[in-house]
Amino acid sequence: MSVLVVVFWVSVALLLYAQLGYPLLLWVLARLLPARPDPAPLREEPTVVLIVAAHNEGGVIGAKVANALALDWPRERLEVVVCADGCDDDTASRAREAGADRVLELERCGKIPALDAGVAASSGELLVFSDANVSLEPDALRELARAFADPAVGYACGQVQFVQAGVGREADNQEGFYWRYEMALRSLESRLRSVTAGNGGIQATRRSSYIVIDPRMDHDICFPFQMVKRGWLALYVPSARGVEKMVPSIGGEFARKRRFMSHVWTTVLRGGMLSPRGYGLRYSLMILSHRVLRYGATALHAIALITNALLLGRSWVYDACLVLQLGLLAAAALGGLVRARALLVARYYVAMNLASTLGLWDHLRRGTPLSWETPEGTR
Repeated sequence: MSVLVVVFWVSVALLLYAQLGYPLLLWVLARLLPARPDPAPLREEPTVVLIVAAHNEGGVIGAKVANALALDWPRERLEVVVCADGCDDDTASRAREAGADRVLELERCGKIPALDAGVAASSGELLVFSDANVSLEPDALRELARAFADPAVGYACGQVQFVQAGVGREADNQEGFYWRYEMALRSLESRLRSVTAGNGGIQATRRSSYIVIDPRMDHDICFPFQMVKRGWLALYVPSARGVEKMVPSIGGEFARKRRFMSHVWTTVLRGGMLSPRGYGLRYSLMILSHRVLRYGATALHAIALITNALLLGRSWVYDACLVLQLGLLAAAALGGLVRARALLVARYYVAMNLASTLGLWDHLRRGTPLSWETPEGTR
């Protein structure tokens, strides 16, 4: 067997495993291994600080603060902190008018330093983080806090439902479809060990487990594996729910994903994700399967396509494989012309893998910026 054949089949096998085999493996393990018991009811409600980092969110911050104050939690045990990150609109004044307990008016520093400032300026035992455009259900905070009844839990994230903001051809983003698949994986990971990524729309840590990270990184990606390395559990709580508008167009989502992946690659390459120290065997497998192989999918696709082309004529199997690979690219291209669900999903898959690769290119070429901009159509 030639090296070319081995490289082709290994790349194909890794792609199929990352997208299909890994979910199946989690499903089987979840049925063979004992499930983690449901968290006990809270014996005492901890003091909670809900922190929102906001850059020019004047249009939505009032509703966000009102939503936070309406959560099912004792008002005297809830502190709402808005960190206005270099805003040149009325974000700060609207947050105060809506009833935020503390509004920090900061020089432009980026999301992570803004959240760090909110943590330093508050005193709650439980630190809850949410985005300005996420509307939480009334019991979301109570459900999220229940996870911390287990003293081994250092981090928990909830479930955000993405709703389509656009109509017609302006609503071609399939993030909601992908996110349902992703949440199913996180639910299984949480049951078996810990999640490999979180959700900035609704996530929480104990004050004692909070980590100050490199400001170019991202809490969603960095917190779960860093918690595991420190001996904590990082759980997914699907009953803690919120709603967020997704970027309506695939073009807008591509730009958002490219910016986000620049932060992710900083975490992968410089944040310690690739070091298995502290993981254990089960979590190491999760990180390899769900993070490393997922982020490397574009490279695997490129290797599979190139080696497949070089193997044409050796067997009908290679001819058929090339047809399938080119068919995926053709379906993605047609997704911009024909509004069929399968074509739009193919387009989303190809575009997001390309965005991940370009995010790596941006990170290597010019580094990762600290600041962020609001994605189009999500407010």
